[in-house]
Amino acid sequence: MKRSVLLVEDESRIREIVADYFAEEQWTVHEADNGGDALDMLETMRPDLVILDIWLPGLDGWTVCKRIRAKSDIPIIMLTARSEDDDKLLGFELGADDYVTKPFSPRLLVARAKTLIKRVEGTVGKDDHIIRFGRVVVNKRAHRVDIDGSGIELSPKEYELLLYLYKNAGIVLSRETILDQLWGFDYDGDARVVDTHIKKLRSKLGDEARHIRTVIRAGYKFEEDR
Repeated sequence: MKRSVLLVEDESRIREIVADYFAEEQWTVHEADNGGDALDMLETMRPDLVILDIWLPGLDGWTVCKRIRAKSDIPIIMLTARSEDDDKLLGFELGADDYVTKPFSPRLLVARAKTLIKRVEGTVGKDDHIIRFGRVVVNKRAHRVDIDGSGIELSPKEYELLLYLYKNAGIVLSRETILDQLWGFDYDGDARVVDTHIKKLRSKLGDEARHIRTVIRAGYKFEEDR
């Protein structure tokens, strides 16, 4: 199966070399030279891997990593020009899966990427990527949602919203909390966008929308069995 990688690196020469090595191994390579563009791209695509430089213009790699992890389990390899343990520990605490220090061998980076993908796909509990509630089955690897075996089409935000609600089952989530986690702290739109997406998600889930409960004057709560 052909893999895809989002390469987030502001140094064009490094980006070009790394992209060439991944392309030689039949990976589809998507590129971004700053954190903001990378996050925008992840709204509409789901690569198998993100390679993320720490020292980016605008949003740094740590911030980007944190925002990715708030809504996605995509494997992340971080790139840094420094080898300090504190930097690496911070990256791991924010959810990075691996660390590569510059200068590095592009061939070695590709090998690390392959190893990481194999590790993620071979983790304990091979069905960890499968979520089931009611008649709904979510395959996180395939980015697919089925009800009674038939697929339903969710937008990227609706899909992220469903996973976020499920991950926090039993917890009342305010509109502001959902907005911050899925739209970002710098989103300056109206919190009612959450209600709009909840409404659309419920419509597509049909009877299984019963799992998403409205808590008056508080927000929303996911309940696996009602």
